[in-house]
Amino acid sequence: MSGVFDIKDLQRRMDGAINAFKHDLASLRTGRASANLLDPIHVDAYGSSVPVNQVGTVSVPEPRMIQVSVWDKQLVGAVDRAIRESNLGFNPIVDGTTLRIPLPELNEQRRKELVKIAHQYAESARVAARHVRRDGMESLKKSEKDGEFSQDDARAKSDRVQKLTDDTIASIDSILAEKEAEIMHV
Repeated sequence: MSGVFDIKDLQRRMDGAINAFKHDLASLRTGRASANLLDPIHVDAYGSSVPVNQVGTVSVPEPRMIQVSVWDKQLVGAVDRAIRESNLGFNPIVDGTTLRIPLPELNEQRRKELVKIAHQYAESARVAARHVRRDGMESLKKSEKDGEFSQDDARAKSDRVQKLTDDTIASIDSILAEKEAEIMHV
């Protein structure tokens, strides 16, 4: 990283950590069906591994059902196999080129596992935010050493970086708390 200190770049990178965290959480199953639940699943098609949404249309026709309309009927078996082997606990019902995936009720143990996974995602996001903070502080020290800022300016900017980090981590914790409540809600 160059010696140029840019608070907007740090803000953008911390926002990126939050957005990545939100995307990770979207793939966690709560009581409701979501097309995002199939995002982690890849299908072996045409000699490579591709996401499910690149071999068919993923939709949510009802609250506890996901539907995949596979475009190429020769891939129906591969999509079915990929969904069953995904460890998400889904058992698709094949009907021609359409797979209907009823969502089983979440039991208490599965809900607790999902909360643990959400906490792991949150910790990864916090670590990412701290890395951005560290980069910002190093850039600030270099800029101060190079005479671009006075010591007082550097201290003020350092406080802004710390506040940005604190706000980002608070935001991550808040999003986590909402998701945890959503997962545990019966």
